[in-house]
Amino acid sequence: MLRKSSVIFMLIVVIGVLSACSSGDDNEDSTGEQAEDQTEDTEAEENTDENDASAQSEETNEDKEQDEAAEEKEPEYYISEETSSIEPIDDAEEKVVLLTIDDAPDENALEMAETLKEKDAKAIFFVNGHFIDDEEGAEKLKKIYEMGFPIGNHTNTHVVLPDVSEEEQTEEIIAVNDRVEEIIGERPAFFRAPHGMNTDHSREVVEQEGMVLMNWTYGFDYFEPYQDADKLKEALISGEAPEIGEEHSLLRSGANILMHDREWTNEALGDVIDGFREQGYEIVDPDLIETID
Repeated sequence: MLRKSSVIFMLIVVIGVLSACSSGDDNEDSTGEQAEDQTEDTEAEENTDENDASAQSEETNEDKEQDEAAEEKEPEYYISEETSSIEPIDDAEEKVVLLTIDDAPDENALEMAETLKEKDAKAIFFVNGHFIDDEEGAEKLKKIYEMGFPIGNHTNTHVVLPDVSEEEQTEEIIAVNDRVEEIIGERPAFFRAPHGMNTDHSREVVEQEGMVLMNWTYGFDYFEPYQDADKLKEALISGEAPEIGEEHSLLRSGANILMHDREWTNEALGDVIDGFREQGYEIVDPDLIETID
């Protein structure tokens, strides 16, 4: 017969083995639950990543579709070589005006772009190279472009083209196109000479660069009597500027309105847009103007 002490010892061993097995089962259950939790977390993260990627893909596709839609717009207007007015092609709306802003982007261009955006109106921003030769100016230009506004060339230093050599004229024009392309990825489609003064050579360079050359039909914000927001607003909306001898209205269908990056013009801009619309004029989208391929 086994001694009592031996029996007790064997019972202790058996109990220890059973406890170890039970503990092992618990650990296995715990490990299994943790593995399942980790799998569920991983699947959730993967689903989130897939959803984010899908959303980003949809946004990218929407942006691409919008860009393609803009590129596919058929021209509805062209710029008259003789008058710089906006002429309709076929049966396009005739009662329109074109807004243009020179000497950008100086102190007010970005705010003017925001006003135009709020009013759902478009304009061409004609830039001077000396305003975009640093990072701050380049960033302003990029923002204006990304808001949907076409960029035009207004020469590098706002020089009077007939007063400089042909070599300098070429540099004044090409330098701006190169810099604009460096910033926004495309070259300007429109050109306006400072003071509206071109030469045979500047016209040749503009043509070679594939730009539409234009001047304007009227604008008053560079005359001293109209360097006041209220007076300027009234003059632009009516087309009359009696303080400089313009007694008869210059406002008519196809008017090409000249404005500048100036404080008083910035202040008047919103009311000017409203004033044209109240008279039944649409603000023409420059993307609908025929350009040179």
